[in-house]
Amino acid sequence: MAVPSSSPPDRVPRGTVTADLNFYAPPADKTARPFNYVEQPPAGIPQRNYSDETHATPIHDIRGHESAFSLDQDAFQVITGVAPSAESSFADDASIRAKYYPEVEQLLLRHVPGSRKVHLFDHTIRRAADPGAPRTPVTRVHIDQTAASVEKRVRRYFADDEAEALLRGRYRLVNVWRPLNRGPVESFPLSFASTSTLDDADVVPIEHRYPDGYTGETAAVKHNPRQKWYYLSGMTGSERLLLECFDSASLAPGSRVGGRVPHTAFVDPRTRPDAEPRESIEVRALVFGP
Repeated sequence: MAVPSSSPPDRVPRGTVTADLNFYAPPADKTARPFNYVEQPPAGIPQRNYSDETHATPIHDIRGHESAFSLDQDAFQVITGVAPSAESSFADDASIRAKYYPEVEQLLLRHVPGSRKVHLFDHTIRRAADPGAPRTPVTRVHIDQTAASVEKRVRRYFADDEAEALLRGRYRLVNVWRPLNRGPVESFPLSFASTSTLDDADVVPIEHRYPDGYTGETAAVKHNPRQKWYYLSGMTGSERLLLECFDSASLAPGSRVGGRVPHTAFVDPRTRPDAEPRESIEVRALVFGP
């Protein structure tokens, strides 16, 4: 006689799924430079001047195959078995910087080969449950930084002589992403495409305008059926996803390092209606060395 299992059923969607992803569509004025305002734009100016083009896209589950992917090969990497954070609520920015940032720094120094210096410069918390929250999951394919904007950030955060020295070595920009949910992520999972399947022509620089007057540069991504998309089903608080937005090693002639990972949250059509809304934090870091 079979003994009923006492463990709850796994209600997390798993395996390959086809879902709609939103890719770049150019401005109506083909001569205009694409732009996006981080917060409220000036009166009479749109939030952004480009739009989206939706494509049904196969997204492959890497659960059980996490170690097959790396920063140098794919520009993303999964870290498992991370100890609980000293930061418990993730509700206060000062507390996050004091308690969580040191953990992120040590994680990067341990898992990014050759890294010797890390500078964390900001973080974003996203809460899908609250439409009025400052940030919710982004359902548009993008890359957080470009080569030009990463160099600009190095010069922004370091004195001239130190910045010049750091820019002569290898430097990267890596996001450390983790869910904040009590259980595994079910809604708005994060998808990411291997940099090895991304063509240069797919990447479109976007002027990224901040409220304090700072202008950076992100990238939108055109649809290309050659891109191969992945996600990690049921991510938990003991896992971290490293998303590499730029690696200066990619600029070397003949380099096989891609150094830029397109990514986006997506709506999984298999998600149950009462699934816990996804909450997450991403910390952005400049990583130097070797």
